[in-house]
Amino acid sequence: MQRRERVIGTVVGSAVGDALGAPFEFREPGVYGLQFPDGVGEMCGGGGWDPGEATDDTQMAVLVGESLLELGGLDPADMFRRFQRWAAAEPKDIGLQTEDVLTNGEPWDLAAPLHFQITGRAAGNGALMRASTASVHYACAGREATMAAARRITALTHGDGAAWEGTAILHDLVRVALDGEDPVAAVPAALAHTAPAHRTRWATVLAPDWHPDAATEFNGAAWPCLGSALWALRTTASYEESLAAAIDLGGDTDTVAAVTGMLAGAVYGVGAIPTRWLERLHVPLPGYGDRVLRTAELARLAECLTE
Repeated sequence: MQRRERVIGTVVGSAVGDALGAPFEFREPGVYGLQFPDGVGEMCGGGGWDPGEATDDTQMAVLVGESLLELGGLDPADMFRRFQRWAAAEPKDIGLQTEDVLTNGEPWDLAAPLHFQITGRAAGNGALMRASTASVHYACAGREATMAAARRITALTHGDGAAWEGTAILHDLVRVALDGEDPVAAVPAALAHTAPAHRTRWATVLAPDWHPDAATEFNGAAWPCLGSALWALRTTASYEESLAAAIDLGGDTDTVAAVTGMLAGAVYGVGAIPTRWLERLHVPLPGYGDRVLRTAELARLAECLTE
């Protein structure tokens, strides 16, 4: 398989997981499987989402990618301004923590730290969900560079270092998968490059015997979100099966499926994503006119980020 297929699979695969999981958000575990007992899932829509419509997860990933391209690299202030413009347009969905950070009136380099200082809680999965574009962009730069970039981008909205380390791990696992290697087997190496203060907790949820039933938080938190995505990847044998497993966990299904789709897309490539899903996928971009990105635009964005 060519690397190009894996790169596109990462970005498009995450968006597909997002759109597929959105209608099942906060519903009971197993609902997806009950709705599609033959195993052939559809972009069904529901819960305020049109069939194939991606959520804030993919919208923010697009903003990350376009900032990296247009600024020629990571410019945190620019990226934060793009997030603010999007948030001000009242997207259908936006995480409470992310919304507070983007609308509290503080400058880009203080908004997230102040939020964490006040609330003491800032390890949601809102940075994992948008990691697809940055992860493919930095993959060729190696482990240290991609993990460092992940931390800086995460810190724009999440003041808790635990979230930084989780996104850094995800970046590195994508990097490994794009090289055609096994991201599950690469977990110990990624953990060895995380901050010691957070390593044990991440090691617990990324262990080969961990199951989502063992989660101690709702999967809207960073730890069970990434742990569940890796579980879905390692316990299934295809892109489609991995998404079904992720969505059937219930809870924050769009984001868990977006992260699962990111990893599975990198492993199996864009060719493994069912055409029936690619045809319906679309990403409205609030705050940016009437822009709606479809599969072809997402694929081109992915390619440009690696050129």
